[in-house]
Amino acid sequence: MNLQDFLKLLRSRWITVCVALVIAVIAAVAVTLLTTPLYQASTRLFVSTTSGSSSLAETYQGNRFSQERVKSYSELLMGETLAQRTVDKLGLDISASDLQARVRASSKLDTVLINVSVLDESPVRARDIANTMSDEFVDMVRELETPENGSVPDARVVVEQRASIPREPVVPKTERNIGIGILVGLVIGIGMAVVRDLLDNTVKSREVLEGITEAGIVGSIPLDRERRKQPAIQFEHDNSPIAEGFRKLRTNLQFLAVDNPPRVIVLTSSMPHEGKSTTAINVALALAEAEHNVILVDGDMRRPMLDKYLDLVGPVGFSTVLSGRATLSEALQKTRFPGLTVLTSGAIPPNPSELLGSQASRKLLHELRSAFDYVIVDSTPLLAVTDAAILAAGADGVLIMARFGHTKREQLNQAVASLRSVGAPLLGAVFTFVPVRGRSSYGYGYGSYGYESAQQPDRSGSGRESSPESVEVDAGPIGPVPQQTGRRRLRADPAELNAKDDETSA
Repeated sequence: MNLQDFLKLLRSRWITVCVALVIAVIAAVAVTLLTTPLYQASTRLFVSTTSGSSSLAETYQGNRFSQERVKSYSELLMGETLAQRTVDKLGLDISASDLQARVRASSKLDTVLINVSVLDESPVRARDIANTMSDEFVDMVRELETPENGSVPDARVVVEQRASIPREPVVPKTERNIGIGILVGLVIGIGMAVVRDLLDNTVKSREVLEGITEAGIVGSIPLDRERRKQPAIQFEHDNSPIAEGFRKLRTNLQFLAVDNPPRVIVLTSSMPHEGKSTTAINVALALAEAEHNVILVDGDMRRPMLDKYLDLVGPVGFSTVLSGRATLSEALQKTRFPGLTVLTSGAIPPNPSELLGSQASRKLLHELRSAFDYVIVDSTPLLAVTDAAILAAGADGVLIMARFGHTKREQLNQAVASLRSVGAPLLGAVFTFVPVRGRSSYGYGYGSYGYESAQQPDRSGSGRESSPESVEVDAGPIGPVPQQTGRRRLRADPAELNAKDDETSA
């Protein structure tokens, strides 16, 4: 992992890092607030010899003698004996071992000074303990250093500086605790981000998507929050990044096979909530913008959505035509968008797979192919049911959706294998929900999709999906190609369709 990959990782997992950082800082603040404040009082002791000689050699020997005593005296100052004497002298309500733990004695190398510090909850008691302990230690040294014959001891200790009442507590150290919390939070957060990235098996890069599908990426659809309110894009007035993304998809689609371009195209995905229906709508609208005569077919007879998204009549459509309860001309519905006709799913049948796999379904798609420039079919997810694979087998090609940071690699592998098992030609993959570099995230919502518990979207076509964490991705179109205006075909004539229906019936 190079520096650029690491920065992309932090950008994609910034929520994890921030959450860990906030928790660590809160923990540090909590520890600081719950810690009992302790005050520190300090005294300084001076160790000297009692020799009165003024010769240089004897003075040097006296200093060396005092320095050698300093280390031993420091140990005595932190001993239990002196602590017990201090407790007895002041009548403290703590044990000698507890007081011993609060005392620290230190000295600098080659000096005869000893610094004694005492910690206590009360600043006044800290001062009293430090002064009393120093006085008791002076007496203790006198007792230890005085020879048995009662002569003058060789060394003595003097209290050079007495303790005063401390003003501020030294424990807890607020700044240090918060600093440690920030450091620990960053380390834990970055570590969790790296682990999550290593364990993440979702599709997040162009290379992974192309490697699994063994096909090119024909479109990269950015996030757009407005699609939650209205899935259909007004292309004639919209130059937003998502509108341009669909225009690029349209251009790439038209140049996939110049000699024999696909005209009956099935859009599917591996699982629900991957942007299939909204992509189908806007691919059809983008083709209609280029003056093509387009029909959008709702091939999802289990959870149809196009009638809700486009505010059309749902009960009459694909299934009713296949079952012979309505003619094709009766089921076709014009939309408010020029050049776009819709064949909704119709009434939900008890046997969608058998109906879609019938000869009547193939004939109907062939009839639509002869009457329109493009037939865009919105189908079911491949791993949920077999409907999409059945439709794909009779189409000119299939576009498979992969939602950025949501579609799992094994799911996409299984979906592609399902298409290959029926011999469906895979035209390419479309990356949906792709975040945009250097701009605020675009939410790209779709209606809830499910076969058991999903709720129907309202008439406004509002989606039910959340946006993934923003991550940069290089998932552009196949390559720069010129915009093809295309030829404009005559719209399907209802009388002609009726005649074809009558001929078929006969």
